[in-house]
Amino acid sequence: MKSMSWVAAASRGGPLVGFLDGFAGELERVGYSPRTIETQVNLARHLSRWLAVEGLAAADLDGGVIARFLVVRRVTYSSMRSALALVPLLAFLRSVGAGVPPVVVAVPADPAALLVERFSRYLATERGLAAATVRSYVSQVSPFVTAFPPGQNGVVVGVTARQVADFQTARSADCRPGSVAVGANALRALLRWMWRERIVPEDLSGSVGAVCRPAGATVPKALSVGEVAELRAELASEPERLRNEAMVALMLRLGLRAGEVAGLSLDDIGWRVGVIVVRGKRGRIDELPIPVDVGELLVAYLRDGRPDRPDRHVFLGVDAPHRALAGSAVTSVAARALKHAGIVGPGAAHRLRHTAACGVLAGGGGLIEAGQLLRHSGPQTTAIYARADIAALATIARPWPTAGGAL
Repeated sequence: MKSMSWVAAASRGGPLVGFLDGFAGELERVGYSPRTIETQVNLARHLSRWLAVEGLAAADLDGGVIARFLVVRRVTYSSMRSALALVPLLAFLRSVGAGVPPVVVAVPADPAALLVERFSRYLATERGLAAATVRSYVSQVSPFVTAFPPGQNGVVVGVTARQVADFQTARSADCRPGSVAVGANALRALLRWMWRERIVPEDLSGSVGAVCRPAGATVPKALSVGEVAELRAELASEPERLRNEAMVALMLRLGLRAGEVAGLSLDDIGWRVGVIVVRGKRGRIDELPIPVDVGELLVAYLRDGRPDRPDRHVFLGVDAPHRALAGSAVTSVAARALKHAGIVGPGAAHRLRHTAACGVLAGGGGLIEAGQLLRHSGPQTTAIYARADIAALATIARPWPTAGGAL
């Protein structure tokens, strides 16, 4: 009987058959290739036939039903077998009112998860931290909240300064100094927020000890003129050349961070006045002049390389549906180009930023000018580049004593 019902359902096409033409048209509109459209429509046909066999409608496509379908699909198909493959179809069905249930967002139920969620919102809204920084802070403090969970009333009872210090010491045992410092900063932020919100009776942030970090003796590693030429040659050979050249130029010439490049909007480019609006850390907004070479690369990408989509982000993915790039994607572009050019070393995107700062110093500028380009919050942040300004250091260095001279 099952096989007979399957044949009958296949001949009818199932409950989604009336949506297939519209689905194919939407995929074409957002830029999918003909082959991908065919693959997606075939997946939709399979799902439609399976729904008919099971006696289900589009309105029944919740998480459980989708999971059951994927189990069946994996038996006979070697591709398009994950929930991710169904995202375009389900999004389309919801957009046309086919009755597909909306995505259910899990709401934290236990007090510890609720506390972490509240802290996450505070970091994003009140402190204006970037999404990646919020995720980092949350991952750092989650073990503390697990170790000292709040009660049902949301209040943490009984935690002491000694326990906070012991927790931080235990967490730091096998970590590098940089990682310890990040964790300590996150924990201090959590404890200050908990005190402000009356989750703990006193401010315990002072119990998180200072982290001794070596200042380091190495000069920030900038790219040489030859390495910059090799990097640009490598970019010129990539399929996404116009986009990647423009992104790298913004980091290499203006010192933008990867996240700032990814967040750049078409509305942030003032072509008439020749400036670009940079939206940096903690909601800071700056205007930087657009060098001629950077402007030319941006124009080339916008005219001949950028997909024609309504999204206002400057840099989009090359594959449909051409979503805005994340900061991690910009970093990956820089890292891949450096690797293929044979340039080794950590911190791809930041290395380009270092190169921009060192270029200011090499051109006769000082630390103040370098800090202005990088939009540092204070001179202490730019002080690391003093080690790269050899000429300035030479003016304050004492001469080495001769054999007969006095120290």
